[in-house]
Amino acid sequence: MSNNTSSTVSKVWSFCNPLRDVGVGCGDYLEQLTYLLFFKMADEYSKPPHFRILPIPAEYNWESLTNKKGAELELHYATLLRELSTAKKGFWGRYSPKAKTKSKTLLCLPKSLT
Repeated sequence: MSNNTSSTVSKVWSFCNPLRDVGVGCGDYLEQLTYLLFFKMADEYSKPPHFRILPIPAEYNWESLTNKKGAELELHYATLLRELSTAKKGFWGRYSPKAKTKSKTLLCLPKSLT
């Protein structure tokens, strides 16, 4: 396994462990992990060398998550999922129409976003 792949695998487990530790079930943390990875990958692809323009409003991008903590982060993450899942256009509204956070997930977000 390459160093880059190993680093990615480690990062994925760093998302899972805090969710599991507070009792979030496997299916639920897989769902939340998928959401977080989607936003992280969108962020990666919007930067060099890819420079892709992605249909995620700036107020709901990865950086918008990493710049908040505590209650502000909880509210923002819940709002982000609600707003994007009810969008009439775009990827997120089409493929994740019922996206929502699990309350225990919010306890772990600061650890997962570092």
